[in-house]
Amino acid sequence: MTRLTLHTAESAPPASQPWIEQSVRHNGYLPNLIGVLANAPLALEAYFTLGAINARASLTLAEREVVQITAAQLHGCDFCVAGHSAVALRKAGLDAASVVALQRVAATGNARLDAVQAFTQAVIEHRGAVPDGALQAFLSVGFDQEQALEVVLGVSLASLCNFANSLAQSPVNPQLQAYRASVLRAEHSDEPHAA
Repeated sequence: MTRLTLHTAESAPPASQPWIEQSVRHNGYLPNLIGVLANAPLALEAYFTLGAINARASLTLAEREVVQITAAQLHGCDFCVAGHSAVALRKAGLDAASVVALQRVAATGNARLDAVQAFTQAVIEHRGAVPDGALQAFLSVGFDQEQALEVVLGVSLASLCNFANSLAQSPVNPQLQAYRASVLRAEHSDEPHAA
């Protein structure tokens, strides 16, 4: 049971209903995050708008999912860890061992992904005021200033989702249960990381 109303297409405020319908069409089901955000149509619109902007970033889908999984793990949002692990595995082409590492906020063995993970962690832990060394480490693997700010953009999107889920205590949808950190770790913890 959530602490906030978990809306359906029928119960949501009229201004949230088009966003809910879009989510169901895209996912094949209604993610609980969307049902919670439907309580505030502007928050729901912000989620979709910021998500669409984030999708246009120069960071690859895999790199954007590293930001999302890292932020969700650091913010303690099991729902978003599961949801973004699913995207990372099914759409971004990451292997299970790498996703398990990301869920642990640990190195994957891929220099670019590890740089994104470490920089995301630094952005969150230092509230943007990352040490010079953290920024230089990110830039040293071929990222640029634009992409540093795109990580901040991704953290902004993650914060909206992670904090809304934590406020509501949203349960993980049945469709995402297999991607929860505890499940993936149990199934894939001894697979080698991608190089």
